[in-house]
Amino acid sequence: MPCFSALCVCFVLLLSPALTQTFSEDIQVLVFLPQNNSYLFSNARVAPAIRYAQQKLETAGGAYSGFHFTIQFEDSDCLNDALYRLVDRSCGLKPDLILGPVCEYEAAAVVRLASHWNIPVISAGALAAGFSNKNSEFSHLTRIAPSYVKMAETFSAMFEHFTWRSALLVYQEDKEERNCYFTVEGIYHLMVDLHIKTYSFSRDERMDTEDILHNIEQTEVVIMCMPAEKIREIMLAAHRRRLTNGNHMFFNVELFNATSYGNGSWKKGDKYDNDAKKAYASLNTVTMLRTVKPEFENFSMEMNKSFKNSGFLDCNDCGSVNMFVEGFHDAMLLYAIALHEAMKNGFSKKNGTEVTSHMWNRTFEGIAGQVSMDANGDRNGDFSLMSMTNVEAGTYEVVANYFGVNGTFQLLPAFNTDHFTLKVKYKEHLEIPDKSCELGVSAMTGVIVGAVLGTAMLIGFYFFRKNYRITIERRTHTEECDTGKHRQLREDSIRSNLSAA
Repeated sequence: MPCFSALCVCFVLLLSPALTQTFSEDIQVLVFLPQNNSYLFSNARVAPAIRYAQQKLETAGGAYSGFHFTIQFEDSDCLNDALYRLVDRSCGLKPDLILGPVCEYEAAAVVRLASHWNIPVISAGALAAGFSNKNSEFSHLTRIAPSYVKMAETFSAMFEHFTWRSALLVYQEDKEERNCYFTVEGIYHLMVDLHIKTYSFSRDERMDTEDILHNIEQTEVVIMCMPAEKIREIMLAAHRRRLTNGNHMFFNVELFNATSYGNGSWKKGDKYDNDAKKAYASLNTVTMLRTVKPEFENFSMEMNKSFKNSGFLDCNDCGSVNMFVEGFHDAMLLYAIALHEAMKNGFSKKNGTEVTSHMWNRTFEGIAGQVSMDANGDRNGDFSLMSMTNVEAGTYEVVANYFGVNGTFQLLPAFNTDHFTLKVKYKEHLEIPDKSCELGVSAMTGVIVGAVLGTAMLIGFYFFRKNYRITIERRTHTEECDTGKHRQLREDSIRSNLSAA
């Protein structure tokens, strides 16, 4: 027995290096972030989060302490800069990992080339529905932030829960990043079975509030994606028109956990504040689920220090960590986990396909909590629904949460069923075609009526023709009988005359 125990101890000692195996590897990381600080994912905002993760990973004694990251930051302009810089860089030493770009049009070109070169790409952007197809040109893309379609699942769950059947999607089109366009695309993509209308206006033109109100009157639910001041303008106009009396549901999407897209804040310090507070009692906000994890609080404080050191003196959104800052931090953790597993299985960092596969269909602990990646390499999204729970004070509170990993919609104690119950149930009606369609409703009605009349005329003609033919045949038969009789009489008369002779 003692010999057996000693043998077991030796066996465990032999296995322990494998169980705690660390790898030493130099990793070249190429990061595409814009220098322009007007972007929520600018270099000054996001780079500190990437450095924070790097320092954490390389800490002595950790499972990934053998990984040494050499990070090169390159500018991106949401057009072609990232692609050109990737090509220039790859003429020498190709990177082992690419972080970014965020903007859809720029990301598309970079991801296509990286997939061809077998380089993993992780981005907290590229959120449009088109990037969901990972079968070919986007095969090496991992999206570390929830896509617009993932966000749309929250609305889909609400529509199913409350049995709403129609929606108006109102958004501002900027023709550059097009964040709201792609947001609406994601919602439309997931709710094609419902009566959905879209209404857009350009950032450079005056918003036609009267026309928007006319469209609101014809639908149950209004979902808005636009800057906060535009949302306030629409809500004030809707309140004056008495459209906030419970016959319509109003939502806005707070993109990227950034207050610039509206976070339910009605107060502006002007003469309309009181009316705005009343109007916002009907407005609900969908935002990403926020965490109270202590580690995240420390991370937030470090990021705020970095913002101030970078010269962010007049930054409304820098008080809280947005989705991009959090996402790119977690991208470093996810890559380290995946590379470690791939190397344990005998693969090298240059096998981008294998490393990418280890990033998909898994969960890991991110800076703000557990991160769940689906089998397609896209992060499952957790979102919160916020509503005004104290109308007198005008304060908002989270009333429900949606968890993307299992598709559950959780109602919290602050949830008020009456608030989400429409006073008037709308009758389902046919979609009114766009002006681009050549046939409108009146023209389509004319076609239908014409077809019915034409069919009636054909049936009438058929019976008329049939009756006419029967009449002709009868007349012909009668005439033939009369002719026969006359012929017979003439023949009898002739025979009589011959006999007399």
